[in-house]
Amino acid sequence: MSATTPARPPAPGAPVPSDAVAGLARQMDRLRADVDALDGLPARVEEVAGLVAQVANAVAALSSRPAPQPAPSWLMGPTDPDLLSQWVDELATWMRAIFLRYRDGADALPECWLHHAEVVEELVWLMHAWLAAYQGPAASVPLASDWHDRQRPGAVRRIRGYAGACSFDSHRIRPEWDQKPTGATNVPGLDALPEMAHWWAERRDDPSPEPTLEGEPQ
Repeated sequence: MSATTPARPPAPGAPVPSDAVAGLARQMDRLRADVDALDGLPARVEEVAGLVAQVANAVAALSSRPAPQPAPSWLMGPTDPDLLSQWVDELATWMRAIFLRYRDGADALPECWLHHAEVVEELVWLMHAWLAAYQGPAASVPLASDWHDRQRPGAVRRIRGYAGACSFDSHRIRPEWDQKPTGATNVPGLDALPEMAHWWAERRDDPSPEPTLEGEPQ
């Protein structure tokens, strides 16, 4: 038989060579292994499709979120006294609920805080940082952690440096006045808010109004 002549199939009824049986068995084993590997494929494909859908939804949610809003600035605030009064009312509500709950914050805040524009500025941005961390569209545990660990202690430290042990007494010229409001958790000086709002809105480059005996500017 020449090298190019194909092998003849075994005659009917002739025994099949053992090596052919072994080869067929190996092919069957490989085929069975391939089929077994495909057994869980539909479930895996469905799982991958679900993950892709989740990623797509997350990307869409991030894309639809509004851009971070800048905090308003007291130093560059509006000149409308009513609007400034509203700002301070909101700030005072937040201070009573959050800021003054911390002993170091209550200790650092002077009763004459409304006379110190830099102190009000610190409190305004600190409030908005808290709102962003706890209630904003991007609120998260890391933002809250940063507020507690870095932002609030830094603001308290600066407020203490700005105002120190200042009081209404430092903003008046009558030496006989020596009374101070009491109550560690109350927001001090709010009786002076209308006059202070008008001062800051209309003549902020002038000295702040002189406090009266009750702490109200006159």
